[in-house]
Amino acid sequence: MMKMVRIGTHNGTFHADEVLACALLKILPKYKDSEIVRTRDPKVLETCDIVVDVGGEFVPEKQRFDHHQKSFTHTMNSLDPKYKYEIKLSSAGLVYFHFGKEILSTLEEKDTQDPLVETLFTKLYEKFIQEVDGIDNGIETHDSEGRYTINTNFSSRIGNFNPAWNEESDDNDQMKRFEKAMVQADSEFRDKVHFYARSWWPARKIVADAIEQRFDVHPSGQVLEFKQGGVPWKEHLLQLEVEQGLEGQLYYVIYTDQSGKWRVQCVPVSSTAFQNRLSLPENWRGVRDAELEKLSGIPGCIFVHASGFIGGNETREGVMQMVDVALKQQSK
Repeated sequence: MMKMVRIGTHNGTFHADEVLACALLKILPKYKDSEIVRTRDPKVLETCDIVVDVGGEFVPEKQRFDHHQKSFTHTMNSLDPKYKYEIKLSSAGLVYFHFGKEILSTLEEKDTQDPLVETLFTKLYEKFIQEVDGIDNGIETHDSEGRYTINTNFSSRIGNFNPAWNEESDDNDQMKRFEKAMVQADSEFRDKVHFYARSWWPARKIVADAIEQRFDVHPSGQVLEFKQGGVPWKEHLLQLEVEQGLEGQLYYVIYTDQSGKWRVQCVPVSSTAFQNRLSLPENWRGVRDAELEKLSGIPGCIFVHASGFIGGNETREGVMQMVDVALKQQSK
């Protein structure tokens, strides 16, 4: 009879990093049916095949992945300089660094050397794991006080599986809660992988083709057209601009919405920014329908958002007229 593989982590209140670390490991065939051992007893931890977030040592050769010891300062960048990320790693980040490509290759049924696996490895760290590392290590997202707080993030959702301070809970109940939290962590990670592999990555070619054909859309070459809406285009556009030496040269994208109407959307200054390179005209913002048609002199206008980042028109001809007027703001 084969000995059951054991993953060790600490008992008591659990956090997103060790829950995610355990969930990630259990994606791999070697750990799929492993037992989770929650303890701080060094002698019990010694019997575990791998230990995360407890034990006071980071020794990959021994499968020991704790980050709480004073001597620990590692980041993705310090472990491999080809990665730019300099947030101190939590147990989730450590497990992801050492097993992430194998995990992604398992989920996507690709070789670990496949370019998609490397792309996903970087993207999933940047968009998912890094947040867990930062929160667990108490690293603020801003150097100054933010305008508001975010209280519905992944770490909060996982933390909510813990019992309340005045709620009775024994070891058995806490293990059940930990297991439920792992299911949640596993589901959210898989959803992210699915999005970036099956939706985000294929969109790159659509954006690349649109850039190549941009002068067929508008003589300025500053407008892209997508044949359908919903394409996750912002990160790809900004990255492809850099790769092709076009930084800052694109201002608008046009596409149809689900009802077949046309939209014009501004290119932002960064993929996560609300600021646009060239917003739609200020006097159009917050105006709709006939009033907007009269104000702009363009037939078929439907709306322009109050912030000026997006507008709509009944036809492609109409939306291109909106683009023409908006582009003329550059010369003012």
